[in-house]
Amino acid sequence: MTHIAVLGSTNMDLVAYVAKAPQRGETVTGREFRTIPGGKGANQAIAAARAGATVSMIGAVGNDAYGTELRSTLEHSGVDTDHLRTVEGPSGTAHIVVDDEGGNAIVVIPAANGTVDHLAPGDDALIASADALLLQLEIPLAAAIAGAEAARAHRVRTILTPAPAQPLPIELLAATDLLIPNEHEASTLTGRTDPHAAAIALLDEVPEVVVTMGSAGSLYVSRYAEPFTVPAPQVTAVDSTGAGDTFAGALAVALGEGRPMPGALKWAAAAAAISVQRAGASASMPYRPEIDKQCTA
Repeated sequence: MTHIAVLGSTNMDLVAYVAKAPQRGETVTGREFRTIPGGKGANQAIAAARAGATVSMIGAVGNDAYGTELRSTLEHSGVDTDHLRTVEGPSGTAHIVVDDEGGNAIVVIPAANGTVDHLAPGDDALIASADALLLQLEIPLAAAIAGAEAARAHRVRTILTPAPAQPLPIELLAATDLLIPNEHEASTLTGRTDPHAAAIALLDEVPEVVVTMGSAGSLYVSRYAEPFTVPAPQVTAVDSTGAGDTFAGALAVALGEGRPMPGALKWAAAAAAISVQRAGASASMPYRPEIDKQCTA
């Protein structure tokens, strides 16, 4: 089995479902509230585990009830948590508003995730044993850089989701093999609004880029191959929270299994399409047989 190491965040998602998201200064009435384990790191770990990989999580939770539930959720999904630290104080939270079109707006409070600013003893060896390292930006950049550089030193593929979007240090980009921004993140990183132009600009920094474009599919560009797009299955979205993480986790598994990029992207798109038809982030992520069925539909 493919072994995926994930260095990233764990959050409890506090999700409010509304017909229409409030504007600044506006109060609206929601129809439902849920607490759902999430965080971009944990989401990608669960997505990869359900897609069929052996997955190890590096990160931190607080010594509160949320921390206990977050660890339990990861373990229940088959994710190894030996490198998930427990620290004093609260666990991270994400405050999410989901509208009737499946769109979302999110405020993240890092809390315990903010303590993940370095690799702890044993993390380097764990990364060295993996086929790929998944990174995001909900932990301090210092840890992301350290993880990426460890992966580079051990010739482990590094896959970075640059979210939340922010300027990326040259050290992090230099140690990244595959960058997976969405359209907004690609535009923020490059100043270009056209996804293709943004993707090509990012090739100055990293060798491969996949820009995810929601219902329009994904765009792949590489220093070594011609660009191409892969369409997304046309489905009715209920909640897009976690769709990008589902895509990244499934793509890491597909690439780790040696699938060519076009097929890997199609498989990852199938996983994401399933996830948007369900509420929540980690709760919506599909298992491998579901992905295979969707991919052949």
